[in-house]
Amino acid sequence: MPDTMRAMVLERAGQPLQLRTVPVPEPGPGEVRIAVSACGVCRTDLHIADGELAHPKPALIPGHEIVGRIDACGAGVDGFTVGERVGVPWLGHTCGHCRYCLAHRENLCDTPAFTGYTRDGGYAEYTIADSRYCFHVPDGYDDEHAAPLLCAGLIGLRTLRMAGDARRVGIYGFGAAAHLVAQIAVAEGRQVYAFTRAGDTGAQQLARDTGACWTGASEEAPPDTLDAALIFAPVGALVPQALQAVDKGGTVVCGGIHMSDIPTFPYRLLWEERRVVSVANLTRTDGEALMAIAARTPLRTHTTGYPLEAANQALADLRSGRLAGAAVLRVGH
Repeated sequence: MPDTMRAMVLERAGQPLQLRTVPVPEPGPGEVRIAVSACGVCRTDLHIADGELAHPKPALIPGHEIVGRIDACGAGVDGFTVGERVGVPWLGHTCGHCRYCLAHRENLCDTPAFTGYTRDGGYAEYTIADSRYCFHVPDGYDDEHAAPLLCAGLIGLRTLRMAGDARRVGIYGFGAAAHLVAQIAVAEGRQVYAFTRAGDTGAQQLARDTGACWTGASEEAPPDTLDAALIFAPVGALVPQALQAVDKGGTVVCGGIHMSDIPTFPYRLLWEERRVVSVANLTRTDGEALMAIAARTPLRTHTTGYPLEAANQALADLRSGRLAGAAVLRVGH
């Protein structure tokens, strides 16, 4: 077992990550140490690196779409053994006793910890995770293609569930989360309408490949009135656009952790019992539900792989919109 490992470290927001050699962490009670194989690059990582999400852990190792194998267990770990493949999501710990945790709404915990934000994540050769917040990854996915399930898939599923039984679903911003949730929606018999940046032919082709019945620019009106709209692009101006596209009683769900300000809009867009809601984090129940779906409904994850030391390039490609699907760091092991 080596004493040190390679890791990409955020030393200051707004500056590139630095490749560092740091000590291999030791698992504490209830924790597992994971030899990281792959880690997805999420838009939340970009918000943290750019300083749009304040107060990250000092000298942070980002990354919360982690897949690897357990190589050590702390005292009291139950349900996992050394050698098992596991996935680690964004929600890394909750208190278990606040009113939200007691009401089975742990995604709203008053004192949570988040992987790759308030605790170190997976842009490294090894990471530590609370075993209660790890998931068994279904067979049928290699490590790189499993990684996006751990956030893009999870948040996508929670966002879709917030839309209820909507049959005609619009998706604004067709990236990592959208291309997974579109497949789930289509498998459930829903119609998917995909909205992208104008001229983004790559994202529109990905949308068609994953089952969308229509694709167009975000500014366009769909050919049919929508029952719900899911917004994954961090653009507040999409909210009134989506409200114009949904029918009476429709729901607009904002699926990101950060969004630019929503501009003012006339009340008539909200009237007739339309709703605007947000998704915050995830629950372990969400994770278990997604892994069950992924086991019985093969989801095609479209990925672009990067070596660990190219994490800054992956973030830059995500920032500029050059990616179709999900970016994943190929770490090793």
